[in-house]
Amino acid sequence: MNSSPFPSRSLELPASIRAGLVIGLLYVFLVGVGLLESGIQSMGADVQTDLFDSVTNPLAGVFVGVLATVLVQSSSVTTATIVALVAGSSLSVGDAVPVIMGANMGTTVTNTLAALGHMRQGPEFKRAFAAATVHDFFNVLAVMVLLPLETQFGVLSGPAEWMSGQLVGSGGTTWKSPIKRWVKNPVGWVEDGVASLGLDGNWLGVALLLVGLTLILVGLAFITKNMRQLIADRVERSVNQVLGRGGGLVAMALGLVITLMVQSSSITTSILVPLSATGVLSLANAFPVTLGANVGTTITALLASLATDSPESLTVALSHTLFNLAGIAIFYPMKRLRQLPITLAERLSEVASDRRPLAFAYVIGAFIILPIVGIAILR
Repeated sequence: MNSSPFPSRSLELPASIRAGLVIGLLYVFLVGVGLLESGIQSMGADVQTDLFDSVTNPLAGVFVGVLATVLVQSSSVTTATIVALVAGSSLSVGDAVPVIMGANMGTTVTNTLAALGHMRQGPEFKRAFAAATVHDFFNVLAVMVLLPLETQFGVLSGPAEWMSGQLVGSGGTTWKSPIKRWVKNPVGWVEDGVASLGLDGNWLGVALLLVGLTLILVGLAFITKNMRQLIADRVERSVNQVLGRGGGLVAMALGLVITLMVQSSSITTSILVPLSATGVLSLANAFPVTLGANVGTTITALLASLATDSPESLTVALSHTLFNLAGIAIFYPMKRLRQLPITLAERLSEVASDRRPLAFAYVIGAFIILPIVGIAILR
């Protein structure tokens, strides 16, 4: 019986072909980001203001990020979209950073759902649910600490703005992104094709947004699929060898590297669920991998920012990276703080194990009902 968390390979392709596909799909993803930016700029200012009005409340912005990520099942799609919105001047950096935090929280729903697959296994479910929700609690705690500090003092966007200024310049100017030049022609072809249908103004903008989102979704989905096929066996061996021996910083580095390779923190953290369920890994050893995965997933926003000419987009992408690094710096070095998300996850898993319908209630309530209610109240 195959216990691998990866699906069996239905089609074997040479590694060189898969690597070429990944490069091509990355180009598709960047074209999608360019189309999002163009679509946003084609829409009227009033439409943009109405669409993102609730995001001006920081807490509502967090809820928007959570819900958007749950709906598309990918924080990478959400963050790439936010980068494009900032490039199109629909969102300010200050309004975008809370949405990025929410996307970080929303991405944890995938491994939490994976844990529900062990619900009939008794003790296995308890360990699996704890391994999944430790990611939830870490992100919630990080937002609780860093959102007020960011809102009041700009502790993330301030350093990120300085860094982007050093890298590409600032002061309201644009920088000439080489990647944007590479995707300029296909973006123009799509714009001309959509315009030839007789669409203009807001309808043109909506059409470009839809095409751009489709390309981003398809590009990231197939990048993940091909990278998973390329390195699946190696990932499992590495996880078992490194985490089986323990080691915090090494485990973080492993989570970072795996996420960079497969372009999905959800895959990385979902690997931990069956390993933890069977007792191969302790929760303490699995926890640092989720922290590394959190940092690794920020590469998507950084790549998306390179498809724009906006320094503000790079600032938002860097804020995403700094958010995850700051969370690690706050909660991991001190044993008491490091133990906090672990303890909360263990207690929730005990309750969920005794009353299993509450596990479903937790997922629906935390990831769907609470964000919807929060947005409705704070809008």
